[in-house]
Amino acid sequence: MAERVKHGPADLAVFGGTPEFDSPLHVGRPNVPDPERVLKRIAGALESRRLTNFGPLVREFEQAVAEVAGTRHCVATSNATAALQVLVAALGLRGEVIVPSFTYVATAHVLTWAGITPVFCDIDPDTGNLDPAEARRLVTPATSGILGVHVWGRQCAVESLRELAGEHGLALLYDAAHAFGCGYRGRGIGTFGDGAVFSFHATKFVNAFEGGAIVTDDDALADRVRALHFFGFDSDNHVIGAGINAKMSEASGAMGLTSLEAMSTVRRINAEHAERYVAELADVPGILVGTPGPNEWNSHHFVVLEVDADEAGLDRNRLAAALLAENVLTRRHFDPPCHRVEPYRSAPDRHVRRPLTRTDLVAGRIMQLPTGTGVTGDEVGRICRLIRMLVEAAPLL
Repeated sequence: MAERVKHGPADLAVFGGTPEFDSPLHVGRPNVPDPERVLKRIAGALESRRLTNFGPLVREFEQAVAEVAGTRHCVATSNATAALQVLVAALGLRGEVIVPSFTYVATAHVLTWAGITPVFCDIDPDTGNLDPAEARRLVTPATSGILGVHVWGRQCAVESLRELAGEHGLALLYDAAHAFGCGYRGRGIGTFGDGAVFSFHATKFVNAFEGGAIVTDDDALADRVRALHFFGFDSDNHVIGAGINAKMSEASGAMGLTSLEAMSTVRRINAEHAERYVAELADVPGILVGTPGPNEWNSHHFVVLEVDADEAGLDRNRLAAALLAENVLTRRHFDPPCHRVEPYRSAPDRHVRRPLTRTDLVAGRIMQLPTGTGVTGDEVGRICRLIRMLVEAAPLL
């Protein structure tokens, strides 16, 4: 892509100038590992005619994921939504489950499909994660569990949530779709709670084309999960419950294994991009790039920008629109939040027991920027210069 030299506001695309990039830079563009290695593994599966039902590639993938997660058990699934459905069923959740509204809608939808009422909890604005103090106020006799979400790979307040769940005898599970390869205080993120779910969707840090996994250190829970994700059949081929078909295919296992092999390289590239965004935007008024907290390690898969409209002179939406004109595609996380979409907004008394003021505030200020192997360091620098120029030109926008 040819670099444009923009000398002032008149050169910006929003004012009629030529877009900075000839073709769009996307958020979440897949990290593609060695294609020949993926195809070789798939060819082996075709030759053996072992395409699904717990083939050797999926078994190897499960072992590797458990090692990264730091858990004894991993059950690979067709996607993360199915994984969460299986985990919810295996834990026997019912009644009400406390969950952040600041999450992808699938998190809440899984509970709804299971006949459970998601009760939305406000968040800690610094991490985007469920606020334990707010969660404590939402516990009722109908509550059966707490479902935390490790947003952007940043861990929830795991100690406080464990204490709260223990006091009330609640199940504690985590949607860790953003958090594979992340950890806290020397422990993999999958080791917290009764169980956790990862996503290996095409846009994630590690991908399996489409896939997910459930991890746990609970032997009995692992047995139930493995049965329920295969129509309810246990290891003796007896049906023990109403399971579903959530198995991962060998083709996904092939991609997942190859993607795991590239994980350290992708993490390094992600970290370099994140460091550049932080350094080059550090002094731009009203612009804050999120960083991991103390004692965390992160995949840096998400570069998250918070826009303070009062200081920057323009809000998140105007900045995103101006970047789009330059062929920089950003993404909102998560706006609108769950409590403002159907079916939840039509039944607020069921789902919102306390105001979600911090959720609404953060949802309106956050945007995700392009990173990963789909962009170069030079392109990251050019995006930073665009953001700086747009904030300087804010009075004209």
